[in-house]
Amino acid sequence: MTAPDSATADRTDELTELAKRRGFFFQSSEAYGGVSGFYVYGPEGATLKENLQDAWRDRFVRREGHMEIEAPNVMPEPVFEASGHLDGFDDMIIECPECGASHRADHLVEDNTAIEEAESIPIAEVEDLIADHDLTCPSCGTALAGEPVEDFNLMFETSIGPGSSSPGYLRPETAQGIFVEFPRLKEYARGQLPFGVAQVGAAYRNEISPRKGLVRLREFAQAELEHFVDPETDEPDLEAVADVELSLYSEARQEDEDGEPVTMTVQEAVDEGVVGSDWVAYYLGVAQGWYERIGVDMDRFRYRQHRSGELAHYAADCWDAEAEIGGDWIEITGFAYRGDYDLTKHGEHADDDFTVFKQYDDPITVERATVDPDMSYLGPEFGGDAAAVADALEALAERDRSTFEDETVTVEVDGEAKTVPVEHTGFAVEEVTEAGEHVTPHVVEPSFGVDRLVYTVLAHTLERDEAGESGDEEESEERTVLKLPPELAPTTVAVFPLMDKDGLGERAGEIAERLRRSGFEVAEDASGSIGRRYRRQDEVGTPYCVTVDYDTLEDDTVTIRDRDTTAQARVSVADLPGVVADLRAGETTVDDL
Repeated sequence: MTAPDSATADRTDELTELAKRRGFFFQSSEAYGGVSGFYVYGPEGATLKENLQDAWRDRFVRREGHMEIEAPNVMPEPVFEASGHLDGFDDMIIECPECGASHRADHLVEDNTAIEEAESIPIAEVEDLIADHDLTCPSCGTALAGEPVEDFNLMFETSIGPGSSSPGYLRPETAQGIFVEFPRLKEYARGQLPFGVAQVGAAYRNEISPRKGLVRLREFAQAELEHFVDPETDEPDLEAVADVELSLYSEARQEDEDGEPVTMTVQEAVDEGVVGSDWVAYYLGVAQGWYERIGVDMDRFRYRQHRSGELAHYAADCWDAEAEIGGDWIEITGFAYRGDYDLTKHGEHADDDFTVFKQYDDPITVERATVDPDMSYLGPEFGGDAAAVADALEALAERDRSTFEDETVTVEVDGEAKTVPVEHTGFAVEEVTEAGEHVTPHVVEPSFGVDRLVYTVLAHTLERDEAGESGDEEESEERTVLKLPPELAPTTVAVFPLMDKDGLGERAGEIAERLRRSGFEVAEDASGSIGRRYRRQDEVGTPYCVTVDYDTLEDDTVTIRDRDTTAQARVSVADLPGVVADLRAGETTVDDL
């Protein structure tokens, strides 16, 4: 793992300036002072983001054989009561007693001490750390020792329809839109496990202190996959990724003061128990190749395991893909084994079936404990709780039939013990023939932060080098270049006339239009010298430039230039669309031409 140099850290400021100047991204509502945590993608950035999302769909939806949906951004309150977001979707907040500014307490600790992942530390300990390190308000410098640290729910609340009788929330993740619709989605999968459902869309979190540009936003894009599996029988195709090498920063290595990530194959990580879930290991291997494909610098990349204190309540194991940017490690993807938590919770709260019927190869005969409570006894005895007592008796019979061997049986309803004579429960054990069973699927979730991926790709592909193409002073100066993979580049090819006269401009326009009809994003530029035009396209990541010159008018050939190597070759106009397609797909290079 190579350490980032100072030039890498300095380049983040350069990236922010480039992004704003060339139309990748910039803060929204700047005419009104701007709003933290909300960004606009400009013409270059919007296309880059869309191309990245298409590359994600290609690898994690189409190639894996999964389906994709698009659910609403606003969902009713009961959804988030069931999911646990109303009670547990919090960050730690501390308020300055002098200026009233609010800050994330864990971020203050991380920014001013050697402690990492402070969000996994209990609130009382965070308060002690703030006092022990004499931390002050970043806004006005007032000491924060002794100030309370509290939980702050991150969801944006709204009302569905007039008034406030039907509260709702902007979704904090796209996942719940998939879980809520599981009863219908399983029909589309013909009730057969495993199957995956993906969604790409916006999510919203009312962050306490948004920062670092696209890294921490209040409105952001996610690309999430929920893979539903039978935990007893479904296994991933580990052989397909067994030899993929991963940089793994396990919990044990994080606890070691000198611990560093270790490189091992997917198969080794599974065999040695470093990654506890075969399904998570599979997706770590699949994602590794995809990160390389989209331009992530793998020398500045690692998988970090969640420590026990930060592990989500629903997750049996969780790993984050992290990229180094400007000296900081940024989470870009979370890989979690969520078990049956989500579907079980929605099954308990909703009026639908969140299980899948698994048919046996051959019917089996089993003993089944049942109850048929005598409601003529339960009604007078327990009044309005009678139905709840009956339900509790049924659940107890399924769970532990031995409790019905005494003369009475006791169940709990709303925290109160209710005792019922066994003779009034209708308890019986009978043989039944079953054709199958209802299974609550487990969920494997790779969750990708699209905006953070865009930022990572830009940061990792931004370089400075010497152009030195023609001997002109302006062309041989140091150039800024975004070495974006061609499939992600906002513009595939730029077309220039050598000079905008003698019919060169008109011919360049015809060639550009022909390339557009072939499905490419094309830019045209006739301003300034060829060197300056090359440099403008290098700066926004355009992989290929085509120059129309006087030879074009004679033999209908053009010069095509490669952004990364600055190599050039002559090709015929007739062959140009096919050549660009082959270059973009990586099937040839300009040097080969």
